[in-house]
Amino acid sequence: MRESTARGSAHVIVVGNEKGGSGKSTIAMHVIVHLLSMGQRVASIDLDCRQHSLTHYVNNRRRWSARQGLRLRIPDHYSPARAEGDSVRLNEEREFAGFAEAIAACERTADFIVIDTPGNDSYLMRLAHSMADTLVTPVNDSFVDFDVLADVDPETLEVQGVSHYARMVREARRKRRIVDEVLIDWIVVRNRIATLDTRNNQRVAGTLGQLSEQLGFRVGEGICERIVFREFFPRGLTALDAIEEEALGSRPSLSHLAARREIRRLIEQLRLPVDERGKRRAEARRMWIESCREPLELGDILAR
Repeated sequence: MRESTARGSAHVIVVGNEKGGSGKSTIAMHVIVHLLSMGQRVASIDLDCRQHSLTHYVNNRRRWSARQGLRLRIPDHYSPARAEGDSVRLNEEREFAGFAEAIAACERTADFIVIDTPGNDSYLMRLAHSMADTLVTPVNDSFVDFDVLADVDPETLEVQGVSHYARMVREARRKRRIVDEVLIDWIVVRNRIATLDTRNNQRVAGTLGQLSEQLGFRVGEGICERIVFREFFPRGLTALDAIEEEALGSRPSLSHLAARREIRRLIEQLRLPVDERGKRRAEARRMWIESCREPLELGDILAR
C-alpha cells in the first residue's frame, strides 16, 4: 500500500462518510463520468461489501447502454468480496487481499482510482482514507448528519468538539503525511440542500465554515435535493450524460439542467489533476463518435 501512493501512480479519490444515505455513491459516479468524459483512464472500487451501491450503479449503466444502444463511458470496476467467517482477523485479511488485488490491477494503468466507502467504520474504510489524494465527504444538510463531524452547542451552535469520523480522517491525514509527506485534500460537500433558503441552511453553512478552519478542509458547493438524482440510478445515468430523451428514457426537464450545473460547479472545486493527454484522448473519441453518426458516402464505400 505504501507503493500505491508513490509518485507516478494513479490519483486516488475517496468518497467517504461514516454515515449511510449521505449520497456517496451518487457523487462517486458523477466524478467517474466526468473524468471519463475528460479522456482519463478511470478505475472504480466499491468497498461497501454489503450494499454494493456503486457496483449496482455501474452495472445499471452497462445494461442501459446495451439496451438503448448508447455509447456510455464505463470505468474498470472492482468490488472486493465480503468475508463472512467467524474470525474478525481472518475476515480482515481476506478483505485486505481482495482490496490489494484490485489496487494492484489498476494503479499503474489508470489515471484516477475512485473508491466508494461504506457508511460504517471498518478496517478497509480506514485504509482507503489513508490512501486518498482527494477525499470527498458529502454531508446531508442537517445537524443530524453534521454530528459525524462535530458536536455543537444546542443554543449557540458553536463547535464544542470533533466527532468520530473527523477524528478518523485527521488520523488518516497524519499517517499519510508520514508516508510520503502528502496532505490529503479534504472537501466536505453539503448535500440534499433545500431549494428554498432556510434558517437551518444558514446555520449548517455557518457551523461548517467554522469547523473547516479547525480541521483544515474545504467546503464544496452544495447539491440541492432533486428527484432526478434518484431517477438516474436505475439506468446508471448521471447529470453529466447527454440530456436527450433517448438516453434518459423520459423527457428532460429544467431540473436536469440545474443538476448538471451544480455537479459541474462542484467538480471544478475538487481541482483534480486532469492532464492534457487525457483531454486529447477525449477530443479524439468525440470526433470518432461524431464520424460514426454521419452516413457513409458512396466514394468512401468504394474506396474500401
